Amino acid sequence: MRKYDVCIVGAGPSGIFTAIELIRLGSKKKIVIIEKGQPVEKRRCPKDKTGKCVQCKPYCHITTGFSGAGAFSDGKLSLSQEVGGALPELIGRDFAQELIKYTDNIYLEFGADEHIEGLGNEEKVKEIRKKAIKAGLKLVDCPIRHMGTEKAQQIYYGLEQYLLNNGVDMFFGAECDNIILEDDVCKGAYVTINGVREEIYAEKTIIATGRRGAEWLEKMCAEHNIAHAPGVVDIGVRVEVRNEIMEEINEVLYESKLIGYPAPFKNKVRIFCQNPGGFVSQENYDNDLAVVNGHSYKELKSQNTNLAILCSHSFTEPFKQPIEYAIKIGELTNMLGAGKILVQRYGDILAGKRTWPKELDFSNVRPTLKDAVAGDITAALPYRSLTNILGFIQAVDQVVPGFAGYETLLYSPELKFYSNRIKMDASLNTSINGLHCLGDSSGWTRGLMMASIMGVLMARQLEK
Repeated sequence: MRKYDVCIVGAGPSGIFTAIELIRLGSKKKIVIIEKGQPVEKRRCPKDKTGKCVQCKPYCHITTGFSGAGAFSDGKLSLSQEVGGALPELIGRDFAQELIKYTDNIYLEFGADEHIEGLGNEEKVKEIRKKAIKAGLKLVDCPIRHMGTEKAQQIYYGLEQYLLNNGVDMFFGAECDNIILEDDVCKGAYVTINGVREEIYAEKTIIATGRRGAEWLEKMCAEHNIAHAPGVVDIGVRVEVRNEIMEEINEVLYESKLIGYPAPFKNKVRIFCQNPGGFVSQENYDNDLAVVNGHSYKELKSQNTNLAILCSHSFTEPFKQPIEYAIKIGELTNMLGAGKILVQRYGDILAGKRTWPKELDFSNVRPTLKDAVAGDITAALPYRSLTNILGFIQAVDQVVPGFAGYETLLYSPELKFYSNRIKMDASLNTSINGLHCLGDSSGWTRGLMMASIMGVLMARQLEK
């Protein structure tokens, strides 16, 4: 049995910044972080050498380890409270923006690039906005601090060492399988460390397991009656086009955060995680689920820009399993691609045909995900999702001519597992005393910055 004041399950941004802010506040609390993966300096994706995903066991190094998926992502910090989930609705938008400024300064202290994308060029932004309005889309202004995939790893390594040097205990390769409840109060967590199941007791237990841990947290909610509600699940595709098509948007905005509600279903559809000169990538979740994502490096550049188009689905009674729903769609897509990511040309979808490998070889848009399987994503995506995505692409084409070109590539599946929303108050208290849930797994945040500020807020609440 081990005893701590604060036990943090998950070393993603929300867990990291909880510990960092406690240290900065001069807290005397004894802190432990439990992480299933490895320290950031030991995280390696073999695909860099093999050229293909080898489905690492027991987990994917891209999604698991210190800094979570953030270390191997494009490393973008969204500097507006309008982007990154529903946390501002809970704590207040002005306060959320204040926390973003504070947290951004910490990232700068640890080496983030001082340059901010998306500032200036007001007249060009106006022209883009006019086109968006005519197309029935909303353009969200959001300055971006781009750390870059390789630089993000360096920054998080600095944060990791800061925590270690300030007395935070961290157990890597350790897995939490349950929480300890006594008289409806959370007293800690059951954790397997070096193959031995242990009890870690703590005054406060914080679950911050990220999108990868969302399904596990959903099971915890059901088992322990933690108040929650099925939230929104995002189902979509990763789009890849030539840089020439996105040139103006890339230069003026860096990330085109466009939102639409295409007919006939009127679901919210949005652009997410745009990567100019980036690379499409694969992530692996439990049960070998392969999901597409995108990276953007500071130095290494491709000839293409990739971005996610995500369709938001809300479910009503009696359905309460949105995560499982999305997983099934991903599994079906993986089945069609023999365990790999599927890719199809936009024009082939409209023509009612699959894409063949030889057709990609002669296309202007060459896939940056080299082991993606040319096929037919329409055989797996739900009609509602596909219809929304195609309608949205046509609308974006009015803003970015050529976006809906025949050779535009659509990769599938792009899924976001933050659908289970934990019920909590503005002080981040859940229905279980002693238990707090943070970050993307809580359903309240999306992305690095918003998860980070939730950690900062958590630390301040713990020190009150």
